[in-house]
Amino acid sequence: SAGRAMAAGGRSWFRALALGVSFLKCLLIPAYYSTDFEVHRNWLAITHNLPLSQWYYEATSEWTLDYPPFFAWFEYALSHVAKYFDPKMLVIENLNYTSRATIFFQRFSVIFTDILFIYAVRECCRCVNGKRAAKDILEKPTFILAVLLLWNFGLLIVDHIHFQYNGFLFGLMLLSVARLCQKRYLEGALLFAVLLHFKHIYMYVAPSYGIYLLRSYCFTANNADGSLKWRSFSFLHVTLLGLIVCLVSALSLGPFIVLGQLPQVISRLFPFKRGLCHAYWAPNFWALYNAMDKALTIFGLKCNFLDPTKIPKASMTGGLVQEFQHTVLPSVTPLATLICTFISILPSVFCLWFKPQGPRGFLQCLVLCALSSFMFGWHVHEKAILLAILPLSLLSVQRAKDAGIYLILTTTGHFSLFPLLFTPPELPIKILLMLLFTVYSFSSLKSLFRRERPLLNWLETIYLAQLVPLEIFCEIIFPLTPWKGHFPFVPLLLTSVYCALGVAYAWLKLYVSVLTERISVRQKAE
Repeated sequence: SAGRAMAAGGRSWFRALALGVSFLKCLLIPAYYSTDFEVHRNWLAITHNLPLSQWYYEATSEWTLDYPPFFAWFEYALSHVAKYFDPKMLVIENLNYTSRATIFFQRFSVIFTDILFIYAVRECCRCVNGKRAAKDILEKPTFILAVLLLWNFGLLIVDHIHFQYNGFLFGLMLLSVARLCQKRYLEGALLFAVLLHFKHIYMYVAPSYGIYLLRSYCFTANNADGSLKWRSFSFLHVTLLGLIVCLVSALSLGPFIVLGQLPQVISRLFPFKRGLCHAYWAPNFWALYNAMDKALTIFGLKCNFLDPTKIPKASMTGGLVQEFQHTVLPSVTPLATLICTFISILPSVFCLWFKPQGPRGFLQCLVLCALSSFMFGWHVHEKAILLAILPLSLLSVQRAKDAGIYLILTTTGHFSLFPLLFTPPELPIKILLMLLFTVYSFSSLKSLFRRERPLLNWLETIYLAQLVPLEIFCEIIFPLTPWKGHFPFVPLLLTSVYCALGVAYAWLKLYVSVLTERISVRQKAE
């Protein structure tokens, strides 16, 4: 009965957290929304009115359908509810249509589908090691993890202000992670295969799933020293995994293969014509590379090393544009970014194979795959940092070393999302939400690991503290200066480059931690 009472208590605090954040999402309904709002309205109209054969050809709007087929079917299902709110939003020609009913429906559809995310967080909390028993519920790892995931600042502003459907997609990913941690391998594989056909950005973390399933599910035993027992290979398990992947792919892509439209679908999913960087620079290696090129160009012009007439105009005046021409450093091709991403992912995959550490090793590899693709990928959007932050939350409540890395990555990654919300009414909202989440992250993890060494060293603390004057300069001081008219891109440039240093540092620190870690005998036995 005591156990039942504890379980009921656990359910009540989790329910309170979930309801609280859902209420906050409802309060954000009138907030600013980006062009992504029109993107999804257009996709509702396309899937509702046109036959399947025209979904990936329709181009009335510039925001053409460029997500995999499962997401298109998801929009199709939503459109049949949308028609009861306002049928005009389903007219393809009604570009930028935003009636009150349309806003309410689209906002509410994101909040409603987040139910899957809430369920996934609950399952992840069950996987957390409960050795750190705390009398106070607020200091329990499961409670801290629930807050870090459910109230994640980045997910709140990207989905419920900026507007996107990341919640239920991350729900699918976290649920697949939870199932793998629970040794329910086929369920985990099925969920991840489905996720890939909802949004293909998750391909970046596919190597961690593939290697982990091969190592833990297809090979059923290890030797006493932890090395692989090759004879334990299960042909049945490989066949089952292969069947899951083939069946999900057939369901998703099959109709388009029959129609002979697969090349068209793929061309929409992978538009390499978009340029190296997104319109806002994601805080990754290429942001540092671009900034270095700008600095070298300015230096070259001052010292008369460069001919001003031969410099591409966009590289110096446009600032943050999609097509970026490098002046001094070599220009980067999609193939170069692919090779860099592949090389940066390899060590983490090797560690997962040769230094198996169960679910924790899998999570470390998943985060490193996500971060490596963020650091070196082609046309990376700054929102993609959430792909690393959310799974790292699970590691942060289990070890002090991972908690320190989490605090650096989360603070810089979330701060880099600020330029997404550039309208004045959203300024106090984003600052307040960021402050609340950051203060909670620091205080809760600090209390959880108070018996261990400090989570951050003095240099890391100084780096993170400098984000405050940076924000004051970008939002208050810079707009009052005469530079605003001549160099409007400077705040974005400073934010991106400064945050890129933090993200790169967190990525390197996590890699060093994983590569230098020794495996205990107990872990080897697992």
